[in-house]
Amino acid sequence: MNRFRVLQFNMQFGQIWDDTYPDRAPIRLETTLAEIKRHDADIILLQEVEQAMPGGVQFQPPPNYTRLKAELAGYDSWFSYPKADPRELPFGIGLAIFSRTPLRDAMRLVLPSPPIEFDFFGKKTTPTDRLLIGAKTTVHGREVQLLNTHLLAFFMLGASSTTNPFQRELVAEQIRAAKGPTILTGDFNVRHHESLVGQFASLGFATVQQTEITWRRRPYVLDHIFHNAPLRCVGHEVRPTPASDHHQLIADFEFAD
Repeated sequence: MNRFRVLQFNMQFGQIWDDTYPDRAPIRLETTLAEIKRHDADIILLQEVEQAMPGGVQFQPPPNYTRLKAELAGYDSWFSYPKADPRELPFGIGLAIFSRTPLRDAMRLVLPSPPIEFDFFGKKTTPTDRLLIGAKTTVHGREVQLLNTHLLAFFMLGASSTTNPFQRELVAEQIRAAKGPTILTGDFNVRHHESLVGQFASLGFATVQQTEITWRRRPYVLDHIFHNAPLRCVGHEVRPTPASDHHQLIADFEFAD
């Protein structure tokens, strides 16, 4: 059987969910690890691995990624911070890919953010740049391209990625150039996700689901696993978890030919 499982998860740097005071909930990375392990995925793609520090400080080695890497000992992995920026807000940053099969040809692409001014607790600021990472692996003898991203939440700034499409277009360029089986996952932060789904469908990429909400804070479908025609999704699940403000998205794939 040529089936394999993919887990997409914005882990919110290990901060658990609290219905009453979500922004004050504790960080419990052991809960994150337990939730990741329970799905026994072959490929794990994570966003918001680390918590942004004041002044744009980025700890080396990244503490959460280092622990994940130690606990997920049977996986090869690739992690990247976005470029350091003193404007970084105290939320989640950093992307990771874990794979049971060796990774190669790791890449990262900076996704610039527009200079949209917004207020954060009385201080005027502008958003930092975002990131896309990728790598290749071989699954059941077939090469698979893996891409993972986390786009700017324009809706939090009173704007839209439809009228500010540059980040989406850079991601679209990557999948347009894809050769062979390719998976693109991430927290796309698109409130009206139909426009995103339609854009990527025009490039031959389907999302495994677009009806179940994936974010606890608002009823939006922000998280996706996209794939192209050489791969067939044979099952998927949106799994609510206490380990984040995002739900986990799991999909099982097999090769279409």
